[in-house]
Amino acid sequence: MKRVVIIGSGNVATSLAHGLAACCEVVQIYSRQLAHAQSLATAIGCPNATCDLKALVTDADAYIIAVRDDAIANVIAASPDNGALWVHTSGSKPVSLFEGHRSRYGVIWPMQSFSRDLVVPLDEVHFFIEASDAESHVMLRELGESISRHVVDADSQQRRMLHIASVFSCNFANHMWTLADEVLTHVGLSFDAMKPLIRTTVDKLERLTPAQSQTGPAMRHDSQVIDRHLAMLDGDKREIYELLTQSIMNRNPLDDNAQ
Repeated sequence: MKRVVIIGSGNVATSLAHGLAACCEVVQIYSRQLAHAQSLATAIGCPNATCDLKALVTDADAYIIAVRDDAIANVIAASPDNGALWVHTSGSKPVSLFEGHRSRYGVIWPMQSFSRDLVVPLDEVHFFIEASDAESHVMLRELGESISRHVVDADSQQRRMLHIASVFSCNFANHMWTLADEVLTHVGLSFDAMKPLIRTTVDKLERLTPAQSQTGPAMRHDSQVIDRHLAMLDGDKREIYELLTQSIMNRNPLDDNAQ
C-alpha cells in the first residue's frame, strides 16, 4: 500500500483524498488553514494534519500537490526534494514546474468538475498523467489505476488543449444554464423544466458526436425564430445568443439542393 501525502484541502484535494484513502495510506493532509486540513483528515481517517510545509512527513512514497494553479510553484519551492514521487494535479500547468527542484515528478490531472462539499466518485473520472522517467510513470499509472478505470498518458501540451475543451464542455455549458435560469426566472418559470432536455442532450452523446446531435433554429437557419428570440433579449444574453447562433450556422451551411 502506497503512503501518500496530499497537499491541499480544496475541491480537487477533497475528492482525491476520499478516493485514495480506500486504496492507499494517506499519512498526512496539508492546508494553509489548519482547520481545513484537520477536517479533511478526520473525514478520511488520516492521523496527521498540518499547515506547515516544513512539517511534511519525509517518508511517503508520493506527494500530491492539489492546490490552486498559481500556488503550485510556491509549494514546490518551499518543500525539499526527498527522492519521493511529487506530482501536481493541474490541467493547465506544465510538468516542467518541477524541473530543477525534484528528481522524480509528474502530473496526475483528474478532468472533472469538483466541489469541496460534494465528494465525486473517481472510478469513471479520466486521469491524464505525465512523468519525468519510466519508473515514476509506472508508479503514477498504478496510483491512477487504483482509483480510476480511465488513466491516459497526456503531455503538457495535450493537457492544455484538454483543459480548453473542458472549459467549453463544462464551464461555458454551465454558464449557458445560468443564463437560461435567469430567462425563466424573469417570467416566473422554474429551471426544472430544462433538466430532462439537458439529460437527453448529454445522453445522445453516447451514440452521436456533438456535431451530429446539434438541433435548433440556428441549425435549421430559421431566421424568423432567431429574430424573434433576439428581439426578446438584451445585454450580454443577446450578444451571446447572436454569437453562438452565427457559430452554429457557419459550421452548418444550408444545403442549396435541399431548399
